[in-house]
Amino acid sequence: MSASAAIKLDDPALEPCPVEIIEGSLESGILILCDHASNAVPPDLGDLGLPASEFERHIAYDIGAAAVTRSLARRLGAPAILTQFSRLIIDPNRGRDDPTLVMRLSDGAVVPGNARVDEAEVQRRIARFYDPYDDAIADAIHKAMAAGQPPVIATVHSFTPAWRGWLRPWHVGILWDADDRFAKPLLEGLEAEGGLVVGDNEPYDGALAGDTVDRHATVRGLANALIEIRQDLIASEEGAEEWAERFARLLAPLASRPELRAPRIFGTRTRNRLRRHGG
Repeated sequence: MSASAAIKLDDPALEPCPVEIIEGSLESGILILCDHASNAVPPDLGDLGLPASEFERHIAYDIGAAAVTRSLARRLGAPAILTQFSRLIIDPNRGRDDPTLVMRLSDGAVVPGNARVDEAEVQRRIARFYDPYDDAIADAIHKAMAAGQPPVIATVHSFTPAWRGWLRPWHVGILWDADDRFAKPLLEGLEAEGGLVVGDNEPYDGALAGDTVDRHATVRGLANALIEIRQDLIASEEGAEEWAERFARLLAPLASRPELRAPRIFGTRTRNRLRRHGG
């Protein structure tokens, strides 16, 4: 089975829990998240009006990210939390007021099942999918903090090799916003590997108000980084294992650094953003 294989669209195991929780040691010093782990849609939402082929694309989930996350958690003995629903239902890596929370058009694909979604349906999807994932992350962080083990937050994503006809040169990117404590040494470690084109806030900008990192790491002053791996490199089981091994090697010593484990005192920029978002 390829690393990009996901839960079947009609998998009854999706209900009642849309979240996969991997238990791990708080002493690992890290919590791993995967926002777009699955392409699953529960039976009552059908196929959202899309052909099955669309659910194999990046618009439905981050290809290979779940396999990397599970292998990385196993190698580090770390806890991990993964979604078990497609981002086409609702995107947990967006703020509740983000206009792309429920996508009506994604990379050229019109999503008929989302075209006429009203506010009531958005709220139902938030309660059914978004909130359980959000709550699971908050609970895991609370548990670690209560035990005196503030975690470093790492989120695993993947990106397409090409975008709108342009070939992306990066093998991997590290995204970050106001806090580079974790991102900077991670970037340095990847660059020291040799043979890799490493993106610093590429192919995306890490400053996204209301995203998973913003909601859970930034508001608590926890060191964090968003990992983006090119999808063709982790679409196979072998590729996913190779990258999980690489990141396990890089993350293990970083997660034990005292300066990364201590919650950060916010600077003016971060405090202002937190005030805007009610943090």
